[in-house]
Amino acid sequence: MTTLDQTRGAVRGYHEARFRGDVATAATHLGEPFHFRSPFISSEDRTGHLATLPGFVSIVTGVDLISELYGEAEATLVYDVHTATPVGTQRTAEHFRLENGKIVSIALLFDASPWQAMRSHIEP
Repeated sequence: MTTLDQTRGAVRGYHEARFRGDVATAATHLGEPFHFRSPFISSEDRTGHLATLPGFVSIVTGVDLISELYGEAEATLVYDVHTATPVGTQRTAEHFRLENGKIVSIALLFDASPWQAMRSHIEP
């Protein structure tokens, strides 16, 4: 298996597990140390990040993957997240950095303005 195949396997494995609500499987794709950043939430470890997944997945009604870009130690996914919120569908980009076949950082990028009214329910 090439490094590119490992990158794709880890990122797609994490992405699919996360949106299924399978925190245990998502965790197997994350390395240590781990960092996560989004417009609302940041975490400096896997445990903190994984703790937010069930709440997020509970509002997701579907995901449409638009683009996947893979390098040997990084990847970017672009997708639409359909939510059961007034926001509706959110275009999202997610950039991953990997070390030794594990995801060590995720930067989640999206327009946060539609979410401002719900900010107090999103932030930990």
